[in-house]
Amino acid sequence: MQKLEYLDLRNLPAYPFVDAAHYLRVPLDTLRSWVRGRHYETNKGQQFSEPLIELPTAEASELSFTNLVEAHVLRAIRVEHKVRLDKIRKALAFIRDELGITHPLARVDFLKTDGKSVYVEHMQSLLDASSGGQIAIRETLEIYLTRVEADEQGIAARLFPFVHSEIDRDERVIVIDPAVSFGRPVIAGTGIPSRILADLHRAGDSIQELAEDYGCAERLVQAAVDYEQRAA
Repeated sequence: MQKLEYLDLRNLPAYPFVDAAHYLRVPLDTLRSWVRGRHYETNKGQQFSEPLIELPTAEASELSFTNLVEAHVLRAIRVEHKVRLDKIRKALAFIRDELGITHPLARVDFLKTDGKSVYVEHMQSLLDASSGGQIAIRETLEIYLTRVEADEQGIAARLFPFVHSEIDRDERVIVIDPAVSFGRPVIAGTGIPSRILADLHRAGDSIQELAEDYGCAERLVQAAVDYEQRAA
């Protein structure tokens, strides 16, 4: 079975639920239900919806970078196209049980490559079942996957969250890399945390002043501030 090593930085608990929801712009309760599951009432009594994302360990109280990527991709499938949770759960269970692949939503190569027939065929049935139709959801999924950079094994290594609109293919300005700044969002290629820039701007520093202080282009500083403001 292909597993991510626990000591891999990508699979260490590092992101409190509040921070992860902030970075991905996913409602906190929604993210919790994806990771922890949730109880709900039916005419047959209380039922439990099983989690879709598995934390690094049963005792972990924070998400890993891998979990962050899974939630990012899951948002494209679940939030943007309203694919039913039971269908998503069935597809993911099939991939884990039949192909021995853990954290399949973080396996960018399988999600993007049509050559992996067994996986793709099962995903196709999932996509076909969506109200948006296969073509629409595949386009949305592609947009989300362009924000994930994989390593040589096809496993997600860096995430470039959306700064403005998910529909617009905006520039990959902000990056979340578990090996940089403790995995907090930074301006790509600089290591400058977006939250620090946003806090300083909120305190009164202008975009121009921040750009000069940090030796960074104004458009990048503005993008970092926009990202934090939209996430908030």
